[in-house]
Amino acid sequence: MNKFVIAVYVENKFGVLTRVTSMFTRRGFNIDALTVGETESPEYSRITISMSGDGYAREQLINQLRKLYNVKKVELLEDDSIKRELMLIKVRNTSETRGDVLSAVEVYRAKVIDYSMDEMCIEITGDPSKIDAFVKLMIPYGVLEMCRTGIVALERGTTTLLSK
Repeated sequence: MNKFVIAVYVENKFGVLTRVTSMFTRRGFNIDALTVGETESPEYSRITISMSGDGYAREQLINQLRKLYNVKKVELLEDDSIKRELMLIKVRNTSETRGDVLSAVEVYRAKVIDYSMDEMCIEITGDPSKIDAFVKLMIPYGVLEMCRTGIVALERGTTTLLSK
């Protein structure tokens, strides 16, 4: 099972996201992460889908997405694409662990966005592998809660989704 990221350019209309995600359900595909947002043109939205599967599943999915009426463009993003994710994580704050957690925040270029005597909330952005490593590092200190946005991605260079 390989991980892959697909960018989908769709009309920014009511029900389009439902049609796209319903297609996954009907075909038995599982989405690892899904992010959606308006593009540089308000008439369109960009859906970034992160999934796992073999080459056959990937091709089937891309072909099925291209058949949907409101979908304007579908592209598989290559491994060298720029991929970022945002995570908020709340960890236990004790006098014994505070220094170590703050050192990790500095090393990972994260930010403490809320702080109390019992907990601290940290914001971190970066490549998904950086986020995973930070979570693994925070587990011994007591992760109370966390949420991740899912991947957003763009191709490197002057190429755009619509120029292909």
